Amino acid sequence: MQPQSITVRVDCPAKTNLTLAVGPTHAEWGGRHALDTIYCAVGVYDTVTATAKAPGTGFSLELEGAHLGDLASSSSDMRRNHAVLALFAMAEAAGREPDVALTITKRIPVGAGLGGGSADAAAAMLAIDRLWNLNWPIAKLRTIAATLGADMPFCLTGGLARGTGFGEQIEDIDPTDPLALELSSQGFAGEVIIGAYQSQLSTPEVYHTFDAMGAGAADRNHLQAAAISLHPRSGKAITAALEAGASQAFVSGSGPSVVAFAPTEAAAQHIIDSWVLQDAADRIIRAKAPATPVICVTQ
Repeated sequence: MQPQSITVRVDCPAKTNLTLAVGPTHAEWGGRHALDTIYCAVGVYDTVTATAKAPGTGFSLELEGAHLGDLASSSSDMRRNHAVLALFAMAEAAGREPDVALTITKRIPVGAGLGGGSADAAAAMLAIDRLWNLNWPIAKLRTIAATLGADMPFCLTGGLARGTGFGEQIEDIDPTDPLALELSSQGFAGEVIIGAYQSQLSTPEVYHTFDAMGAGAADRNHLQAAAISLHPRSGKAITAALEAGASQAFVSGSGPSVVAFAPTEAAAQHIIDSWVLQDAADRIIRAKAPATPVICVTQ
């Protein structure tokens, strides 16, 4: 009698950067910039499911959702998908063949500075770890994730964390830590309102623009001025949110998405109303933060 197969479902949240200091490039990191950032996972979730396939049949990938962006392009290379690359990396580390069926349900905006691809990769790693009964410690998973991208080690656990190196060196921040309390007192608390766009920004292009123009004097996200120069509606959304009562509003990562923290329900509604009235965003999402991945195993 064949053993009953299991399916592992992982809901992995988006990420934003509450602060993002960008340093010089490093040749040993492939030309990437040094970063010092405070990551925060935001409760908009992509879902990755993983099911074992018959030996020798290889992997498969299905994409679902109303917000697939460039991923829906017929020219998109399935083997370059972040979740598939994560599957390959896990298979190599485990000495196994990647005979796994993956399904990704996209809700996190694509090309938006919200780490959707990194969330998919992290979700795939968590799912494969459970599917294959590896039970690897998070430190080992983070080492593998760091070979795939800067945000992926953080996305494995979510919550709140400091990232250094090129973003891949993670120090988790407990909610009771003085830094977490300080961030809360600075306005990084309450409901999160995300302004997303149909247009996408290329992260390399944003960094290239940053290299040319530098950071805004008061920007806690050093990439914000570059992102706004390429996508002015992001700046419009930030101004509208702050005028509507946001305690913090900023470009998320390399943009163009804007994240606003609303201290009250009234402020949240005012931000939404203002963005709609001023056409400052194409898609408005309400979320909680910080968030963490959720793993579910079914037979």
